[in-house]
Amino acid sequence: MEDEERVAGFIAKGLREQAYAVDLAADGEQALYRAAVNEYDAVVLDVMLPVKDGHAVCRELRASGFRTPILMLTARGSVDDRVAGLDCGADDYLIKPFDFKELLARLRALLRRSESLRVETLKAGDLTLNTASHAAVRAGVAVSLTAKEYALLEFLVLNQDRVVGRERIAQHVWDESFDPFSNVIDVYIKRLRAKIDAGFGRRLIHTRRGEGYVLSATPGAADD
Repeated sequence: MEDEERVAGFIAKGLREQAYAVDLAADGEQALYRAAVNEYDAVVLDVMLPVKDGHAVCRELRASGFRTPILMLTARGSVDDRVAGLDCGADDYLIKPFDFKELLARLRALLRRSESLRVETLKAGDLTLNTASHAAVRAGVAVSLTAKEYALLEFLVLNQDRVVGRERIAQHVWDESFDPFSNVIDVYIKRLRAKIDAGFGRRLIHTRRGEGYVLSATPGAADD
């Protein structure tokens, strides 16, 4: 299992560097628990999980109505093995060893199929985001964002006109290692305001005291 743990750590590190929030599960039972209590955009599932293997986890998830895209990883490359993975409910199948760039490409393809990321362009008033290139433009002006700033902004735009609390932001933009007592979300909100609101007239990011934040281009969506 030491090799599998190294692979999991490598994948998690690479995904976090691409601004994905990542939770790790050490075994199949833990994977089922995490999927039951958290919202995920995609699942990368290794066949060789201890306690309960990936095929069993995938079958149980699908039987429970879990519709999130699942990418199965395995060292077994025969046709029968690939068919078994797809038949248990996986959306895609990647054989180890693999190039990390291919893993990213397959995840992007799966995410494009999901309802929330079907479109390549997201808009909120005069703000436009390109979900493929992670480019942000407001009122025709390109806005330079770090990977994490973009991830937070995209989450806010996807939920525009809805208040999102710190817990939901932490769950979708950060990961299980996020410190709930940290002010890092406030720091990133401040950075985004400096980049996409300062100098553009109407503000887009608003605070709902005691509730969280809302991104809205609707007039009258001022802070409490």
